[in-house]
Amino acid sequence: MPDVTMFLSQHAMAVAVESGLHMSKDGFDNGKYVKLQSEKIRERISDFGGKLYLEFGGKLFDDYHASRVLPGFRPDSKIEMLVGFREDAEIVIAISALDIEGGKTRADLGITYDLEVLRLADAFREKGLFVNGVVVTQYSGQPSADAYCRKLERLGIRVYKHKRIEGYPSNVDGIFSDAGFGSNDYVETKGNLVVVTAPGPGCGKMSVCLSQLYQDGVRGIKSGYAKFETFPLWNYPLKHLVNLAYEAATADLDDVNMIDPFHLEAYGETAVNYNRDVEIFPALNTIFKRIFGESPYKSPTDMGVNMAGHCIVDDDVVAQASRMEIVRRYFETLCNAKRGLVPECSVGKVELLMSQAGASVSDRKVVDAVRGHRSYGSLSVVAIELPDGRIVTGKSSDLMSASSAVLLNAVKAMARMDDAIHLLSPSVIEPVQNLKSKYLLEVSPHLRADETLVALSVCATTNPYASHVLGQLPKLRGCEAHSSSMLNPSEGHIVRKLGLNLTCEPEYPTDRFYNG
Repeated sequence: MPDVTMFLSQHAMAVAVESGLHMSKDGFDNGKYVKLQSEKIRERISDFGGKLYLEFGGKLFDDYHASRVLPGFRPDSKIEMLVGFREDAEIVIAISALDIEGGKTRADLGITYDLEVLRLADAFREKGLFVNGVVVTQYSGQPSADAYCRKLERLGIRVYKHKRIEGYPSNVDGIFSDAGFGSNDYVETKGNLVVVTAPGPGCGKMSVCLSQLYQDGVRGIKSGYAKFETFPLWNYPLKHLVNLAYEAATADLDDVNMIDPFHLEAYGETAVNYNRDVEIFPALNTIFKRIFGESPYKSPTDMGVNMAGHCIVDDDVVAQASRMEIVRRYFETLCNAKRGLVPECSVGKVELLMSQAGASVSDRKVVDAVRGHRSYGSLSVVAIELPDGRIVTGKSSDLMSASSAVLLNAVKAMARMDDAIHLLSPSVIEPVQNLKSKYLLEVSPHLRADETLVALSVCATTNPYASHVLGQLPKLRGCEAHSSSMLNPSEGHIVRKLGLNLTCEPEYPTDRFYNG
């Protein structure tokens, strides 16, 4: 059976880029960003005498949040920027033993943090970047963490363990002792730039950097620290829509944007940061003084190297894109609350942000299209807004899911093809349905989105109509989509793989207890 995922990620993306389809106006200069960001990091390396530990927050790969709120930002621009440091850089990945023990999951990918570490390591190596090893933080002999360490070692990945330090980060005397940073495994590094990253927040990236600074000092090695966070944009207003969109994206973390009081006091200049960095800065500043003799930074904003705020070229475009992202995050938070993944208070927080942004769910035309559909409430319905503004819908049936139906309707509409033309041959559909019902014992034999696309690609070998509409798939990248119910993981993954900006009503598709 053809690998539909590979087809979508490689062929479809290439065609979309080459054809320039669904290209909205840019509000962000990506080329300028890569240039300025590279220069800023090199400047910071030089400031510390030639070696820098760079705590890298957010996503290095596939940063679709940034590309949605900053039209023109390329999702992989940060990793491509780091490739420019390939000869002098190395990667250290941090993961908390507590997250390994708890099976913490990266929600956007649906995989656990321990697996995400492996995915990241592979992705870095494919780019030619050296992965030094993995640091397991908050380690206290957890059996699952030990098993994971053995797994990494069998794969040939170096493992380092950092124990939990009582009273960190305020217990400075305890931190600077043999029982504190002195008890951590030392990561031997050779590169001028050591990027410390993680599968998600709360993995201990900063403590890994500080431990390395302390142990470098013991060894007489001169090194420094800086922080890379794309958001919030420190040089933009506190309530700018792009910063509100960041708050909406991190509603479950209780992150709150605020004016950096230390920066204001030191420079008389207003800068935006988020509460966690502001709250930890006094303790962090004390640690810096113990390491360097005097702190190199006067504020948490000083620690950052992010240059994204200098590369916005059309504020109106960015503001509108951010407003739409807040609405998307509202639906995402509703669904996560329904699944029990975030507290109910997160919904109220995003509702408030949506109000501050002057946005509503009706700003997404696809929402009204779904809610106004005659089958809404009885069958699953999905709507897609096409690049030319037309909206197509699809509903579930015995033959296929709503996602399958809307995808076929969308590509036929873009191909200007008569709706009466059949694309899928019964000789292809029936064997798949028989397989699902008779041998796989699935409750519903209808074709999911991935199965429908595979069937379409098979039919395309003999049906010129199917071949023609298959070539329309890249045009869906960047289009808006909405579903009357939460899609199962496999369908949600394939819809997002096509590049659709998907939101869902916080409802399960059936009244079954299990909707996997």
